[in-house]
Amino acid sequence: MNDRSSEMLQIIDQLGRDKGIDREVLIEAIEASVVHAARKHLGSSETLEAHLNRETGKIELYSLKTVVEEVENAESEIALDKAKDIFADVEPGEEIEIRRDFAELGRIAAQSAKQVIMQRVRDAEREIVYDHYHNRVNDLVNGIVMRIERGNVYVDLGKGEAVLPRNEQSPRDHFRRGDRIRALLTEVRKDKPGPQLWLSRANPMLINKLFENEVPEIYDGIVEIKACVREPGGRSKICVVSHDYNVDPVGACVGIKGARVQSVVRELRGENIDIIPWTEDPVIFISQALSPAQVSRVDLHPETGSAMVVVGDDMLSLAIGKKGQNVRLAAKLTGWKLEIQSETEMEKSREILRQRIEEAVLKFKKIDNVSESMARLITERYLNYSALVEGDPEWLLGLPDIHEDTIEGIMAQALEFAKEEEDYEEDDYEEDDTEDFDYVSNVL
Repeated sequence: MNDRSSEMLQIIDQLGRDKGIDREVLIEAIEASVVHAARKHLGSSETLEAHLNRETGKIELYSLKTVVEEVENAESEIALDKAKDIFADVEPGEEIEIRRDFAELGRIAAQSAKQVIMQRVRDAEREIVYDHYHNRVNDLVNGIVMRIERGNVYVDLGKGEAVLPRNEQSPRDHFRRGDRIRALLTEVRKDKPGPQLWLSRANPMLINKLFENEVPEIYDGIVEIKACVREPGGRSKICVVSHDYNVDPVGACVGIKGARVQSVVRELRGENIDIIPWTEDPVIFISQALSPAQVSRVDLHPETGSAMVVVGDDMLSLAIGKKGQNVRLAAKLTGWKLEIQSETEMEKSREILRQRIEEAVLKFKKIDNVSESMARLITERYLNYSALVEGDPEWLLGLPDIHEDTIEGIMAQALEFAKEEEDYEEDDYEEDDTEDFDYVSNVL
């Protein structure tokens, strides 16, 4: 028994060292397992307690009973005369511990105790993993690839095992067992079956953390990453700002001869990264966000949150990017809906709009009391009779030489001319013309 007891303490100490679990936690688990096994083996509802001697390793089982004059419940009570045989000075109402023979548990009880101990060990391990990692969410972690199952990569982080799901991997990632891996810790789960730690190499935050590791100015808060957008494996764009006038944010991120940014690019297996200086001016910001393309002109439409961007003919494909990737990322980064046109396309659009304006001027001049100058003012918003009829009379009253006594006649005659146009019933110019002239006011 002494050998076995000593072996029990050795096992406890070994588990504590291997699993990083406190010795008392393991002892409490063993004591609880003995109680569990005893209750199951004895088929009794009596209150049991187990104690493991910290010096000898010997385990003793006790049944707790209340001393009474007359026993009504044998499982929880003991007669006074029997209690005095054990403790001479016991009094009614006191609770005493009555030692039970440990051998009663037998083989089945020992197996049950083993299962409970292992479960407690697993629970303690999960608690340790959670305590170590729950404050490191959205931080970089390093590990070694243990195995790959159905595309999911299982990683040994030292203190625990993490999983990098297939959908959180970059298309450029290809791992084998034993590879070293750096990833973003995105989630730490507690008290759930399966993996506790979840990783990502597709999350845009990975870019932020990699630059934070490479650029001391970011780590110190001198340079700030305002936003990051990414299509994993293809291209990423980050915008940065400096809180120190003497520090160039882009230069700090690029490093001498590109050393800093190239280190991040290598970690991402060659993914392209555009570093853009942040500015409050949306025109400049949009122009720079479309890097590496050079922008000729940006016309904003704040009411729709959109912008028309004009680039040289030789820059059109570069601005749009492969399958629209560059303009799509730039739109996400800036928060504006971007439409790209080449200078040739823009000039064609201008010429078409000029022609439509001249045609509209000729139409509106046919209306009584509408001069050529007045007609041109009307074309700032409307291009045909139907649009004018359905337009805002208050806006017309704001034009020179148009008064309340003439507005009714102008609108009535416009309606008459509109009915003569063949396309009146299916005319959808109102919406298109308004958009055209928001645009024309900016480009002409």
